[in-house]
Amino acid sequence: MDAVGRGEVEVSQVSKARLWSIQAPFLVPAPTGVAVRDRLKGLIPGDEAVLHAVGSHQGSLASADLAARCADGTDHDKDSWAARKRELTPASSSRWAGAITRASNEQWALARRGHLAHLHRLRAGIDTLRHRLSQPLGAQGTRHVPGGYRTPQEWHAKSRRLHALQSRHAAAVADWETGRVRVVRGGKRLANTRHHLGEAHLTETQWRARWEAARSFLQANGESGKRHGNETIRITPGGEVSIKLPAPLAYLANAPHGRYVLSCRVAFAHRGTEWADRVEADRAVAYRLHHDTDRDRWYVTASWTHPPVRQVPWEAALAHGVIGVDANADHLAAWRLDTHGNPVGDPRRFDYVLSGAASHRDAQVRHALSRLLRWATGCGVAAIAVEDLDFAAEKTREKHGRRKKFRRLISGFPTARLRARLTSMAHAVGVAVIAVDPAYTSKWGAAHWQKPLTSKNRKVSRHDAASIAVGRRAQGYPVRRRTAPPPHHRSDGVGPRTAQAAPGVSGREELRRPAPERAHDAHRRTEGTRTRRTSASNTVGDVPVTQVWVQDSLLNTAEKRFEAP
Repeated sequence: MDAVGRGEVEVSQVSKARLWSIQAPFLVPAPTGVAVRDRLKGLIPGDEAVLHAVGSHQGSLASADLAARCADGTDHDKDSWAARKRELTPASSSRWAGAITRASNEQWALARRGHLAHLHRLRAGIDTLRHRLSQPLGAQGTRHVPGGYRTPQEWHAKSRRLHALQSRHAAAVADWETGRVRVVRGGKRLANTRHHLGEAHLTETQWRARWEAARSFLQANGESGKRHGNETIRITPGGEVSIKLPAPLAYLANAPHGRYVLSCRVAFAHRGTEWADRVEADRAVAYRLHHDTDRDRWYVTASWTHPPVRQVPWEAALAHGVIGVDANADHLAAWRLDTHGNPVGDPRRFDYVLSGAASHRDAQVRHALSRLLRWATGCGVAAIAVEDLDFAAEKTREKHGRRKKFRRLISGFPTARLRARLTSMAHAVGVAVIAVDPAYTSKWGAAHWQKPLTSKNRKVSRHDAASIAVGRRAQGYPVRRRTAPPPHHRSDGVGPRTAQAAPGVSGREELRRPAPERAHDAHRRTEGTRTRRTSASNTVGDVPVTQVWVQDSLLNTAEKRFEAP
């Protein structure tokens, strides 16, 4: 990809800089979970009223339980978990209480991991600011070590920011030691939107509906061996949806055993056969009911896990070549490679627009990946190579300074979602995903492949060349097209020979020596031959001279030399 990632580092003197070590490619594991969604069509007003009542009641219990879990902090254990579940059981049921307490534990653990990542970002920012503030004003930095600040005003502003980050870091460390986390049920962003309804173009009623829908709790974990895999929210193979009502709402039941049956039917279009097989075999299936307030629709999401799938053998995945993919901010650049690492046909480009709502961005990514997979299956290729990108440590303002546009670019780039979506969709059609190291893919791809593949009828971009580098790295080939042959066949009467690069451990894929070194070696001659022209006077006396042109086979330049007969 261009201008993003380690593969996009522009270095004026690559040969003098320290190169990244190239990590070996690996097969991305297949997903172990499945989630499908369908709309609850045909709900009557009574059904919606029951769903709102149950979701609001369970949501209030979930809020109280989450507060109790956060209060326990790191002192939480199995006994406290059991005590929380016993307190919730009379107000709901044993299974509802188990789902609520488990969700609270998972929410606390997620917040804890986010707190640790926040500590690491603060520590990295403090270290960078301290280093740059210790440098003289205007000091030039190197590739891996930043220099000083340019003006006294900037130095003063950064020193103030250093104190602010140190204060935040000290508070975050204190919270970490006590196990305190900050969680908002419904989302912090939506909570802050309440104070900016005009900017969000929402009324108070619309915001209240969103807030209640986000804090509602209508989800139940599956149980293997129980009827249709779930006793709390049950969906039969015919699509009938029924809910076990909490004890205080048992009077709303319209079916035996305190259950409420909705008037709609569910039919999962995607993976419906797999879901039906699990339900008929009474295997665990988890369900979640959600209300979309913007479109005033109810949805149900079914999810389940399956045993890890055995990895496809490496040789089988690459038996028919590979498709190298270079991910960019607005498109995917792809090129098909044969088993020898040579590009086949023309490159492909799959565009997407990462703007607007999250649902629109997700749909754009899915559409681009669907077209990519259709092309891959049509070509008979069983493997797709992508870069193992991660911008978790690349978004700080201390690292990139005033490059706001670049920071905004990498912040909006869906690296994790893109690979997760690709892995899930590719596994469904039997295509393996290979992750490769992204270092120098764009730079070396453009250096070795862009110009040779460009013609009058085909213009090869830097991204297209990078996709070839990604595919060759997945196959075990170096990015360089040509390499030195065996020692006995490296030269003849015309000049040095090259051979097609063979697969093997790429290592660092060292670049060529600096140009001054190569030029010096090119002028070396055997014994008895001058290696440089001797400086002489303009007056040569009575010695006649003849003009001789000597062609240098390595530098491809003609030198005019004067030699005495």
